Amino acid sequence: MKVLLLMMGKTAEPWLQKGVKQYFDRLTHYLPFEAKVLPDIKNAGKMKPEALKQLEGEVILKNVENSDQLMLLDEGGKLFSSREFSEYMEKQMLGGARRLIFVIGGAWGFSDEVYGRANGKLSLSRMTFSHQMVRLIFAEQLYRAMTILRNEPYHHD
Repeated sequence: MKVLLLMMGKTAEPWLQKGVKQYFDRLTHYLPFEAKVLPDIKNAGKMKPEALKQLEGEVILKNVENSDQLMLLDEGGKLFSSREFSEYMEKQMLGGARRLIFVIGGAWGFSDEVYGRANGKLSLSRMTFSHQMVRLIFAEQLYRAMTILRNEPYHHD
């Protein structure tokens, strides 16, 4: 199973770029992994949130195939411990899906069409993080899940 992380817009801060790249590089040792930055919507600052979510949703859905498992990173999603997330990943890897796609949307969340297509929603915390910070936090948690599944000495309960 391939894991694809879709992210709306670029990461502006160099220190975040460096941290995210470090975990993305580590992940390739554990599973087929790809991170794809989706282009920012032009003139987004002049749009109403609903219009922006609609356009971002169209870009997201162009990258999703019918057979994909689609998981949205969303503040209203399911909360997992790190160990529970590793168990979720193991079930997905054994479940036969060709691709598991995680999506980090823009600042306003997702369109109704994206929510309708999603197979589930995952929350990283009850707190709200910037969509750029979420990249680093999620990458680290995905890496942690892989080390838990291999019984490597990274995670401590």
